[in-house]
Amino acid sequence: MSEIRNCIGVVNGMPTSDGAGVSLLRVVGTPQIDYLDPFLMLDEFKNDDPGAYVAGFPEHPHRGFETVSYMKQGAMKHRDSAGNEGIIHDGGVQWMTAGSGIIHSEMPQQTEGLLWGYQLWVNLPAKHKMTAPRYQDIQKDGIPEVITDELHVRIMAGHYQGTDGASQTLWPVEYMDVMAKPGAVFTHDIPEGHNVMVFVYEGEMHAGDKVIAAHQLGVFAQSGALELRAGSEKAGCLIMAGKPIGEPVAKMGPFVMNTDAEIRQAVQDYRAGKFA
Repeated sequence: MSEIRNCIGVVNGMPTSDGAGVSLLRVVGTPQIDYLDPFLMLDEFKNDDPGAYVAGFPEHPHRGFETVSYMKQGAMKHRDSAGNEGIIHDGGVQWMTAGSGIIHSEMPQQTEGLLWGYQLWVNLPAKHKMTAPRYQDIQKDGIPEVITDELHVRIMAGHYQGTDGASQTLWPVEYMDVMAKPGAVFTHDIPEGHNVMVFVYEGEMHAGDKVIAAHQLGVFAQSGALELRAGSEKAGCLIMAGKPIGEPVAKMGPFVMNTDAEIRQAVQDYRAGKFA
């Protein structure tokens, strides 16, 4: 094990709404943290009031990056202009490569109960931004897990203790859900130079002298192994790590390219009906 990676900051999410008025907590993509290369956005939607989620995310376009939807509880139906369609249930993940352009919708498949999930936006380098759209629909039983007496680790992407994640990615990223018993310690070697962020959704995680409480995001240095210790109660967190792309980022709503000219072209292509 190498030296321990320092937690260099802890930030709070920002309540907002998106889609057709879905209430959510925006964790990345805020004035506090615009993006952490290669991660562009992280949203948590968690509500047992159907009025806060039932309208969902009607048809909208994307180009130049990937959207990752992970459901902790509830069901969401995906449909896109490339002809893909599917429902992700409790514990499932949908990894969609928008690439050159796609129009999709994500609509709740329930009118009562708790809807709890996350959407992560992963940027793509210039060489992959115009790749053909791709859709990976992976249900709960298709996500590899590493379970010990103290930890339960679900691997949506990347590698952990010799186990490969479920998703094929175009860029080196890791995405895991770690559930820990009180006082349990999670350690993971992450390549040098990669950015790391940890979102705690239950309990609290300790990283050295820093405490990341529920609904907070910890941002880590680019060197060393990740070590987290659960507090006095059980804890749960999402771990996201990735190699920085290091290219200019031009963003406008659902389009993420390298230049403003490419953004204008994306708008023109969408209006001209050129998306898949």
